[in-house]
Parts: sequence; C-alpha cells; structure tokens
Amino acid sequence: MKVKFFITGLLLISQMSLAQNYSEILQSELSEEIPGILFSIKSGNNEINWSGAEGLISLEGEVELSAKNTFRIASVTKTYVAAGILRLMEEGKLKLDDPISSHISEEHQKILSQDYDLDVITIKQTLRHSAGFFDHTNAPDFFGKILESPEYKWTRTEQLQLCVDQGDPIGPPGQQFRYSDTGYLILGEIIEKYTGKVLDGGLKELLNLESHGLERTDFELIDNETDKLRIHQYYQGMDTYGFSPTIDYYGGGGFLSTTEELVLFFEALFTDKIFKDPETLQIMLEPVTYAERAGMDYQMGMYRIKINNILAYTHTGFWGTQVIYIPEIDLYMAANYSSIWEDTSVAPIFSKVLEGL
Repeated sequence: MKVKFFITGLLLISQMSLAQNYSEILQSELSEEIPGILFSIKSGNNEINWSGAEGLISLEGEVELSAKNTFRIASVTKTYVAAGILRLMEEGKLKLDDPISSHISEEHQKILSQDYDLDVITIKQTLRHSAGFFDHTNAPDFFGKILESPEYKWTRTEQLQLCVDQGDPIGPPGQQFRYSDTGYLILGEIIEKYTGKVLDGGLKELLNLESHGLERTDFELIDNETDKLRIHQYYQGMDTYGFSPTIDYYGGGGFLSTTEELVLFFEALFTDKIFKDPETLQIMLEPVTYAERAGMDYQMGMYRIKINNILAYTHTGFWGTQVIYIPEIDLYMAANYSSIWEDTSVAPIFSKVLEGL
C-alpha cells in the first residue's frame, strides 16, 4: 500500500509541475494586444491531459479567462464540414466525384453558373480548395461592409453573389489550390439539404458530436449558455465581439467551441470514432499534388505542417485559433489567442510546449 501511495504521490507532483509549466508558457504569450489565451493538450494514452487559460476575457474588463470560455473557431469549422460531407458519402447520399450542380439549389446554380461550369466542378475539388472558386471574403465590399455595419446579417446567397460579382475564377477545376471560403459555403448547403437541418444541427447529427463530449460546440445563437461564455476576439486592435456571426456562418466558419472540445473532436476523428469506415479518414487525408506547388499542403478540411520538424495535421481559424494532431508522438493540442499571433503559420505556444516535453 505504501508503494502505491508513493507512486500516486509522484504522479500528482509530476502533473502539478506540468500544469505550472503550461501556465507559465501561456503567460509568456500575453501582451497588450493579446489579453488572453486558452490552451489544451492531450496524449493518446491520456498520461497528459490538461486545459487552462491565462489573461482576461477582454481588453476593457477585469474578468479572468477560464478554460471553459468559448470562442469563434472560424475556419476550423471547415474540418467539421469536410467530415460531414464524408459522412454523407458513407451514407450513400453523394459521391465525391459528383458535380456540385447535382446537389445545390437552382437559385445558387443560377448565380454561380454565371462564372463557373458547375457540371465539371466536383465535391472533391471543392473540399480540397481546388475548384477554382474566387474567395468572396477577398471581395472589396466584404470587409468594407463588415467595418461599416458590423451587425449586418449576411445570407449564404449574398456571399455567393459576391463571389461572382467581385472576383474571377482562379483557374480550371482541379488544377490548382486556392483557399476559398466560398467552396465551403456550398458544402454547408449540401449538408443542410441532406440532413434537413440548419448546419449546426446537420453537423451534430452526422458527426454525433455530443456523444464525444462536445457539449459547448455550437453555432452561435443556437445555445444561450455557449453564447454567454464567448470571449472578446480582436483583429488589428479592433474588438470584433459585436460582429454578426453571419460573416462566416454557413460552412466557412460558424462554430463556437473550447480548446478542450477541439482536442476531443480531433481525437475522435483520428481514432476512427467519427466515420463508420476507417478508410474514410484515409480518403480525407489523401495527399494532393498540383503542377504548381500549393501554398498549403491541404487535403479535405485539414492540412499538414511541420512543427519542430515533426509532421502534424492542423487547421487554423482567422481570429486566432489552431488545433493540431502529431501522429508520431500521438499528441493533440489546441490554442486560442484573443488576437491572431504574428509572423508564423503555427501558433507559437505549440513549439514552446513541445520543447518542454
């Protein structure tokens, strides 16, 4: 019994030491521009499992940040959308080589067909950002409208129209990579069509999110408790808290979540708990090459990076979110900065934590 208590005591001391180390690393990431940071880490064997936060909910207030606070994960939502489309494939509702013209509304076909041949653009190309869609978020009027009227309620149809009105096709379908929120608006519509629910409900049904412990992963305006836990997020010093969630509500973004639940979702995904067939994950992660080197090593709702010279799968979100999985060491991490970090494509906290392991 004494040996058992001694070992338990050592483990407790070790866990407390790790927690203190993580807290110190989080504090080192705070600045005048970044009032708060949330972080979670989990190993596949569960020997490491920690979530924490440092700093404040907003620049103006004095309320301390908690690991339970939620935030807009923005484009990390694309990982969920891609997984939802692959679940529809598993259910036989669609095939990845189907043209998108077979799966979207006549109204949206009419808008997009002004510039695009929807009979040759496939779902697979759209998932991989190789369909050639201009990204409507790069349209001159998009951020102009947001800054002029932050509370303005966008529709998916308006954003698709913006794609056509203010941008040209990037190139032939399947021939190049160009990141585009517009493509994921289309994928979001497809999920809504076949589930008969708004995107929040459609994704929860297809991915069975609550069964994996994702109780605070909701589209904004769906769950009042999740909304109340939302932090302030900043862009170039501007508080975006009052920006309408509809700016990226339809597939390019939309979810609120916590770092702990981002880790839980990635773990469920990479341990074959999301898809019915393990082969589906391999389809999702299949490498893609183009004649001209792509700016990102993007697959379907996920892309590959090197962090401390180790391969990882990841996705980032515009406001300062990133989640990663490192297969070589079976480790999951997620972070949210109150304002996007600078000068690197990878959140700095990840490298700092890895160096301390």
